[in-house]
Amino acid sequence: MASCCAGGDSLGWATPIDAFTNSERETLLYTIAVVPDHSRPDYLATIDADPESETYSQVIARTPVPYKGDELHHSGWNACSSCFGDKSGKRRKYLVTPALATNRVYAFDVATDPRQPTLAKVVEPEALKKTGLAYLHTSHCLANGEVMISGMGDADGNAKGGFILLDGDTFEVKDDKWAEQTTEFGYDFWYQPHHDLLVSSSWGAPSAFSKGFNPAEVAEKYGDKLFFFSWKERKLTQTISLGAEGLIPLEIRFLHNPWKANGFVGAALSSNVIHIHKEVNGSTKWKTDVVIKQPWTKVEGWALPEMPPLITDILISLDDRFIYFSNWLRGDLVQYDISDPANPKFNSRVWLGGSIRKGGSVKVLEGLPEDTPEQPEIPTVKGVELQGGPQMIQLSRDGRRLYVTNSLFSPWDQQFYRGLAEKGSQMLLVDVDLDNGGKMSLNTSFLVDFGAEPEGPALAHETRYPGGDCSSDIWVVETDPQYQEKLAAEEKLVSETVH
Repeated sequence: MASCCAGGDSLGWATPIDAFTNSERETLLYTIAVVPDHSRPDYLATIDADPESETYSQVIARTPVPYKGDELHHSGWNACSSCFGDKSGKRRKYLVTPALATNRVYAFDVATDPRQPTLAKVVEPEALKKTGLAYLHTSHCLANGEVMISGMGDADGNAKGGFILLDGDTFEVKDDKWAEQTTEFGYDFWYQPHHDLLVSSSWGAPSAFSKGFNPAEVAEKYGDKLFFFSWKERKLTQTISLGAEGLIPLEIRFLHNPWKANGFVGAALSSNVIHIHKEVNGSTKWKTDVVIKQPWTKVEGWALPEMPPLITDILISLDDRFIYFSNWLRGDLVQYDISDPANPKFNSRVWLGGSIRKGGSVKVLEGLPEDTPEQPEIPTVKGVELQGGPQMIQLSRDGRRLYVTNSLFSPWDQQFYRGLAEKGSQMLLVDVDLDNGGKMSLNTSFLVDFGAEPEGPALAHETRYPGGDCSSDIWVVETDPQYQEKLAAEEKLVSETVH
């Protein structure tokens, strides 16, 4: 597959292990900040993450967009490590951010002055009308210099999954066969060219989820499917219905090693983690298995008699050792060892908020995790009470620092955690002790309180680092220095398996 960067390591790393082992510590964070009452524009917050700095754990720059009510959500790069080694002139310059509510796409220039990003480009809704897609969600850089963004609906808010392609320099909408491929639902996606794969997931109909969550609408307005496409032919080849154990599958993550055909998806409502893998070596068919099950908690004092943990984000460390996921309603952040992807093993848990906190209005009757004998007491950090529950997570490239924000989506924030919109959200830091088995602990010296923003409270969502991270970089096998040897060994193994 073609690649697209200038100077090789100026843009990324040849392999995920290179990034895990050799990259420098992140000193800046770029975090989406949503204004919940739409009284002013959303913005990109730049945060100082250098512990030696006088402004450590503070917002040092705010780059607003021109409009109000955009609901900025997830972001990606115009180019990433899949481009490693190419000399064509591309570089990781723009953070590409779709607006979920208005169908705009913003490109922030974070390379000219990393500490003070600027807004470089706005793709207006009119430019995207010909795609027939709206409610844009996930943005990924492709190894040919293009940007792919997933859509979740049409202009009327009906469910409709699909993809648009933008030029990574001009951000013009490109005509491509991907635009012809639509699915029943849309949300997140991941691609693996070596396995001829793009796989996407299902949230729901925008007309439903934009108003908040109504359990009565789950059967008709929300999804339970994964959609598998041939990367080469750009067409849908397989659909898997996950059923009751996979309701509302959201974030998809594959092992970073591009030779491996193993991925995971977090099913939000069912609150299970599902393993995605090939049926057999060399097969073009994919299979799913529930590998982590989480029971719902029986409660009093809540809207329903049972509360789902509600997995809202997952990610995998760059060495493919650990998977992390956040239970936004219950309030815990969980870590499993996935050295054997088919048999994850629980490793660590921290409680960072949630609805079942000790002293709260919800009483637990049954169903807490085995390692949590009673309702957890939620700590304060630097005197600030934590709002909401752990939601978006981003791990440092060396696997030792996990940044956590606690806003999901402003209509759902206001439905489930009313104080979150009024008081603003927070960014926390969880330390991962890789020298002692990877156990997690809350770092009480780091806090970014978006409730104390100068112009009023904001909701912090997804976080990126200037040099790429665990959920925005996708590697391709061609950048591996041992490409030819590994390819020959793989072809031999497939041949032996088939025969």
